[in-house]
Amino acid sequence: MRIDKFLSNLKFGSRKEVHELVKKGYITVNGVVISDFGLDISPALDQIIVGEETVYYQPSITLMMNKPKGVVSANTDLLDKTVIDLIEIPFARFDFNIAGRLDKDTEGLLILTTDGSMLHQIISPSKEVYKTYLVELRDPLTRTEELENGVVIKDGKNMDFTTKPCFIKQINEKVATIKILEGKFHQVKRMFEAIENEVVALKRIAIGELPLDDNLLPGEVKELSQVDILNIFR
Repeated sequence: MRIDKFLSNLKFGSRKEVHELVKKGYITVNGVVISDFGLDISPALDQIIVGEETVYYQPSITLMMNKPKGVVSANTDLLDKTVIDLIEIPFARFDFNIAGRLDKDTEGLLILTTDGSMLHQIISPSKEVYKTYLVELRDPLTRTEELENGVVIKDGKNMDFTTKPCFIKQINEKVATIKILEGKFHQVKRMFEAIENEVVALKRIAIGELPLDDNLLPGEVKELSQVDILNIFR
């Protein structure tokens, strides 16, 4: 790939702006200052430095984020800070899709990926990737069998939707974990509303068999290894 196209794709500027960086001697490839902005490079093999930044590149990247409360799961938003706004260099140079959004007031495990195929596998109910949430309730938990068998809620289009069977593990009278397959709008909250209870705090703690890393502070991300990714689908 031409280096001007490569760096432009990674948001170092327009091709014209990258040409200016080359002219000013700000770009090195394998330790050599380049003068040809049409130079062919191998992104996976060549070491490229722009100014003081060593360019990071992978054909596909998947991140785990510990999403904080008060941030929306969107690429852009006119009113609120988004999860994309929290991503720093070098990952901020890539365009990520969000694999299973979380409500603004929900925290926890969020997967962001540049891999469209993986995105589909995570969010498609047919792939049977369970999402596990830690739920704190207003009232003591009862009627768990109703939830586990499936309840009727409203989906994002305000249409009736019957949830698939889920798994609930009670921790104490007002705290439990719930594992669900789908990801309908406000699904967990609406499921507990269906049994006349209310969610007061909600955190996603696992996707598939991949748990949220306890070392990640709210807003932080880490790149997932292939082993981590396989755990999602295990």
